[in-house]
Amino acid sequence: MINTSETLAVQTIENFLTPEETTQVTKIVDDQLAATGWVPARPAEGLTPPEAAQEILDGAIERAMPVIRRAFPSAASVAPWLYHDLKPGDRIRSHVHGMGDPDARPVLLARVVFNLQDAEEGGEFYLDTSACEELWSDRRAGPGGAFAPGTRFVHEVTARSGPVDLGAIDSTRWVCRPPAGTTLVYGAQLIHGVMPVTVGRVRKLITDLCA
Repeated sequence: MINTSETLAVQTIENFLTPEETTQVTKIVDDQLAATGWVPARPAEGLTPPEAAQEILDGAIERAMPVIRRAFPSAASVAPWLYHDLKPGDRIRSHVHGMGDPDARPVLLARVVFNLQDAEEGGEFYLDTSACEELWSDRRAGPGGAFAPGTRFVHEVTARSGPVDLGAIDSTRWVCRPPAGTTLVYGAQLIHGVMPVTVGRVRKLITDLCA
């Protein structure tokens, strides 16, 4: 059974992709961008990379699954990856995905993010932790489901709307700039965002880790 701690955990996987794999995925995505001319309408918009890139990334997930399951023992699979491209002035405001419908299958457990490119300045990913009671809804898991009975669920708060003003609560910010080739996995009930890009470009690949 899934418990609350899995949805609040954080794990890094160093050397998630080899330098050669990173080069391959970057070329595949660059070729796709050149062919389609895709430009995100907003910083949070993603593009689905071609199957060749998906296969490389899914192979890396398969290799990393024993490490992932140390913090997320219920992890079983990932959704298709999305590519995100942030330029100077772009940011991702604080938000929290939450669990959606806890009875839906597969269950959203966490998010996986891999940086193809870091900005020269700014663009750092961050997590906010908080003991604020207002983050938590009245929903609790009942018996017979995927979650341990009594598991609590946070409110779902987008960058622009939700029942909680994330900027007004007391919290502690953890800023993260993983080494090249490293993937970060963070629970679906954690507040997170991306600081404004000031110089350069941030290129990310993101997927859902499912149970």
